[in-house]
Amino acid sequence: MELKEEVLQRLESARGEYISGEQLAEQLGVSRNAVWKCVKRLEKDGFAISSVKNRGYAVLPESDALSAVGIEKFLPEGFGVKVLKKAASTNDEVKSLAAEGAPEWTAVIAEEQSAGRGRYRRPFYSPAGSGLYMSILLRPKFSASETLFITTSAAVAVAEAIEAVSGKYAEIKWVNDVFLGGKKVCGILTEASFDVESGGLAYAVVGIGVNVKAASFPKELQGVAASVFAEGEYPSEGRARLAAEILIRFRRYVDRIGERAFYEEYKRRCFVVGKRVRVLSGTLEGEAEVVALDENCFLIVRFDDGTIRTLSAGEVSIKV
Repeated sequence: MELKEEVLQRLESARGEYISGEQLAEQLGVSRNAVWKCVKRLEKDGFAISSVKNRGYAVLPESDALSAVGIEKFLPEGFGVKVLKKAASTNDEVKSLAAEGAPEWTAVIAEEQSAGRGRYRRPFYSPAGSGLYMSILLRPKFSASETLFITTSAAVAVAEAIEAVSGKYAEIKWVNDVFLGGKKVCGILTEASFDVESGGLAYAVVGIGVNVKAASFPKELQGVAASVFAEGEYPSEGRARLAAEILIRFRRYVDRIGERAFYEEYKRRCFVVGKRVRVLSGTLEGEAEVVALDENCFLIVRFDDGTIRTLSAGEVSIKV
């Protein structure tokens, strides 16, 4: 750990309270000037730090810059968190780490993405400072058929995490979009790499993008996208707490994926059942009514000609 991160770790552990430069220097075995330089670098990185003569330094409660130590203090052991100021795509960052042998439950979080993407390679709006852009490395040991449940498990974890941090009930639009108040606040993209020799899954990367704080959306997203918190609602350390809640809940579901522990909660939060939708699934396209969600989280739909089909993939949009 760099000296800057060590200084931040001590300040984060006592967030809102002052620690003298002398005390920090003594704890870390460096000069007070070295501590001062680290504090200045942290301020440049976006951390709100108060410096008061004869009192020392304190990370202010309203400081919202993301850091590994700021997130890990909410996590149990067994996770590895890396925070970047900016990334093209956090999924691509994790793929690179996976190729280097990074362990399962490595997570990369970026303050901003320049080339974030969703399903079908659609761009994902990822402005600095207002969202949570996170990708998680899995090395699944369960059967190939059960890998289908990675994304649905992630959707439930995100919905529960949003509710835990905000108090707002989050719903799921099949397959993997999380909604609040009828608008999308989160998209999930799962990408996998297969082992050529074994034919099995080498690893999976789960990308999660959450609109956390009130933001001005591009024209094409206005009316369909929203943020978890409106102006004036955002709590202290909201993004760090949300990241930790997602990781904890997601791991809980992945560890029990054989039991389909996620299913009842997914079914309860999936709001498309009973609705008229427009279906796009492979070559299948048209309007239908959603009849049910089966035990595999496949969607059963009835088209207007009476034909009933089971959808394992694709997307649906609600007909108003």
